[in-house]
Formats: sequence, structure tokens, C-alpha cells
Amino acid sequence: MKQYIFGFLLLILSACGQGELTVEDNAEEDEAQNLEDNFTISGVIENAGGQGLYLEAMTQNGVVNVASTQLDGNGKFKLVGNIPALGIYQLRLGEASDELIALTLMPEDNITLKATKDNFVYAPQLSGGTWTQYMTEYTPIFAKFHDEQEALQQLKGKITDEEMQKRFVKLKKPVDAFCATRIEKDPGNPYNIVLSSALTPQMGFEDWDPKNMDLLNAMAAAFEQKYPGEKMTEAVVQQTAQVQSMYDQFTGNSGLIGKTAPEIALPKPDGSVLKLSSLRGKYVLIDFWASWCGPCRKENPNVIKEYKKYKNKNFTILSVSLDENKTAWIEAIAQDGLIWPNHVSDLSRFDSPLVEAYQISGIPHTVLVDPKGKIVEIGLRGASLEQKLKELLTK
Repeated sequence: MKQYIFGFLLLILSACGQGELTVEDNAEEDEAQNLEDNFTISGVIENAGGQGLYLEAMTQNGVVNVASTQLDGNGKFKLVGNIPALGIYQLRLGEASDELIALTLMPEDNITLKATKDNFVYAPQLSGGTWTQYMTEYTPIFAKFHDEQEALQQLKGKITDEEMQKRFVKLKKPVDAFCATRIEKDPGNPYNIVLSSALTPQMGFEDWDPKNMDLLNAMAAAFEQKYPGEKMTEAVVQQTAQVQSMYDQFTGNSGLIGKTAPEIALPKPDGSVLKLSSLRGKYVLIDFWASWCGPCRKENPNVIKEYKKYKNKNFTILSVSLDENKTAWIEAIAQDGLIWPNHVSDLSRFDSPLVEAYQISGIPHTVLVDPKGKIVEIGLRGASLEQKLKELLTK
């Protein structure tokens, strides 16, 4: 048998980069063995008596064994161990086999699993966690799609690429519909980490439903509320921001590129008002961020680097905070070393009129404005920001 769901998930996560939707890299096996048990997975896998069962974690340094046990002669087992946080873990049946399933396991989970050796990958029955019902329902839906997709691949070269794409989209509709419905119903469910991969564009945005963007943003906001400060939350928020940025570039952000940037006239920390129009004559990177936004804070060192590089070459930054707490905003400016003088906020969070004016659905969100006040590009971050500024400012 093949690692249907988990293989698909790995493909999506690697496509989105970073490999961050995993447990922390310091989850070393020898350390985990000395920690108090904080999860249990028990149950039965019929016709698999005597085989080993392994819970593993993905890290940037490879796969780490978290816990293992051996099924008794009737296939019964109890697996206990320690995990650092909510994450994606793989449960493997048999040493060095590819029969595995992906679990969004959380500390204090007490999970029951029922399966047979033949349906362990296709249709395991799980209960006992906030996410297990979603997984139990989703696994056979995705397995059916996978089998149909493999059959479709056998037609490669016999039908046109256009027809291949059309059939693929049709086959995937049940998967997309299930994932969209479940995420909309419970955006903070841990298993949405898996389900959201189906809503992430895999072949461009041409056949992509824009409603998926709203669902991904709702999920990111729910994770920030339910699991604040966790690595998984940071990764979910960052991945969503990346998709938003790519989608904005694909759509031209509803035509904003090439148009005059909407005026910004907001208070600085000292109460004086700063206008975007007062910065005409320079390239201006409008950086929408907030002290509470993990991905924003993570991106700040890249922004600082570019500012230091080009501050004397007709370039500046206007940081627009979507904070609501003035103290937290000011402290974040100091803590992150945002040394440019242009910081403004109306302390209205997403109720700020600028959210609609600039069509912002998530942060970090950047808008590059030319010396005449026209919008040049939207959603530049990291390497893409570095490359664009190099093109414009090193002629």
C-alpha cells in the first residue's frame, strides 16, 4: 500500500516552502524518552498481530521517532509518548514500510484507533480527539480521489493536457467540497492543517475558487486565537500570507497596480499626522504589520536589511500598524529595531479604512509605491522584495 494522504500532504507542504508545519527541530528522540508521557494512542489493527507501530515526527533534520510499540497477537496496542506541541505526525505500521497515516496530534490527546491491516491507510476509524472525526471522514474520500487520479495519469499522452486538467478538477471536487465545508464550520480544528492543503492552489489560480482565500484567512485567524505563540500557528499564518500575496499578484489586486496609492494620513506615535503623499519623490514600501502578527515580526529583519541598503538611494518605508494597543505597537517598533521614522496607526486593527482601500485580507502585506505615487508591486517579501528593489534602485 502507498502513503496516500501523507504523501499528498508532504507535496503541498514542500511546495509552500519552509517545512514549518511540523514539530520543532529540537524534538530529539533521546530527549523525548526522558519526558513525561502526554498522549496515548490505543486500539486494534486486525490481521496485523506482531507488527511494529511507530509514531514519527517530521523535522528539518529528517524523521524523528517519537514512540513505538508492538501489536499483540490480536492486533491490540497502546502507544504512549511525549510531544512538544500541536503538529503533524506520521503513524507507521511496520518498520520501513510505506503504510502510514498523518495525525494532527496534540498534547493530552487520548486517541482510539480501529482498523484492519488492509484498510489502515484507506479508512482508519479514529475517536477521542477534537480532530479525529474529520480525519475519519476525510481519509476514504481522499483515498478514492487518489486512486482515480492514478487512473487518470495512465491517460497521459492519450488525451490533451487541457482535457487532463479538466478531468483532474472534476475528480478533485469532492475533496475540495469536503475540506471547504469543514474549515468553514470549524476554522480552528487542528485537522484543518491537512484539509487546507486541498484548498491551496496547486496548478495556478486559473481554476481556483477565490472563496478558498477567505477560508484560509479564517483558519489562520482561528489558529492565532486558539493556539497563540505555537510554531504551528506561525506556519499556518505565514503560509496563508504567502498564498494571499501570490493571489494578489495574480489578480493585480483588483487593478491597484499602476494606480495612485490611496492616501494614508494617520498619527505617528507622538500624535503628529504623517501623510503618504508627503513622501513623494521616493520609492516607498508601505508595510502593513502589527505587533501581534508573528509572520510580520519574522519578516522585519528582511525589511530592515533592505532599508539599510537603500535608505540613501531614494527609498524609504512607511510602516502602517494594524494594532489596537498603542503600548504594544511602540514597544514592538523598539524591540524589532525598525529604525525608519515613518510609523503610523489609527489603532483600529482590521476596522481601519485602509484595509478596504488597499484590499488587505491578511498581514504582512506590502505595497511598493514609485516616486510619483503609483503602485508598482504588491506582496513583496523576502527574496522577492530584495530582487525588486535591486532592479529599481541599482541602475
